[in-house]
Amino acid sequence: MAIMITAKDNDKVKYTKSLLKSKNRNKESKFIIEGYRILTLAIECSADLDYVFINEDFENKEEHVKFLNILKDKNIKTYKTTNKIFNELVDTESTQGILGVVKFKPKDIETSLKDEHRFVLILDRIQDPGNMGTIIRTADAAGVDAIIALKGCVDIYNPKVIRSTMGSIFDMNIIHATQEEAVRLLKLKNFDIVSSYLDTNNFYNEIEYNYKVALVIGNEANGINDELVSNSDVLVKIPIYGKAESLNAAISSAILMYEIKKYLV
Repeated sequence: MAIMITAKDNDKVKYTKSLLKSKNRNKESKFIIEGYRILTLAIECSADLDYVFINEDFENKEEHVKFLNILKDKNIKTYKTTNKIFNELVDTESTQGILGVVKFKPKDIETSLKDEHRFVLILDRIQDPGNMGTIIRTADAAGVDAIIALKGCVDIYNPKVIRSTMGSIFDMNIIHATQEEAVRLLKLKNFDIVSSYLDTNNFYNEIEYNYKVALVIGNEANGINDELVSNSDVLVKIPIYGKAESLNAAISSAILMYEIKKYLV
């Protein structure tokens, strides 16, 4: 049975609300997931679900009641609060009336990048939460072994990022590292660093990719930084047949990931 909370200054309410800020998520190693579908995926993926909040209307559906019974069987605490207080805990206007708080463990590149990994994605200052979430979801679909998010990227536990991943946040091996750490270790493990770059004559579909590839996707406005370009083994671009100057970062990453994957299966 859900524990009822009606006071907005309740410690659990205040704590949960604090996780809407990146600095608190990093400090506590916890993040918020919102919505019935992603909560069910969290259970299916055995995510480390700390506790759940529901609003006054969530139990109106039979399938929701069944889900709450699953949470009870797994000894996951559930709190119920008013619609007004619940809406202060989420960043969406149209809510499904359920959120969960998930624990995460920061990953060290030395232990998280395995010798058997052959396909890595490096993200250089990706800023848009929607792009980041879509890239993570696409990397999951394309069979990428690990994502390395360099300094300057949007927080991967931003609620908008989480929603855009559509559950892939639980499946992907996402590592935070400095550029120097990433380049050194990838070179040591014999990866070819392949960067998406407009100022090259190499079209992405005219290149033969090697056995181990680290694909770099750069900032939406400024592309890849100069040091990463100089450390790249191959620079590739996607042809533009119309009048657009460039492609969206998430779209570009999808095209390149699926092309490279053909050489790694």
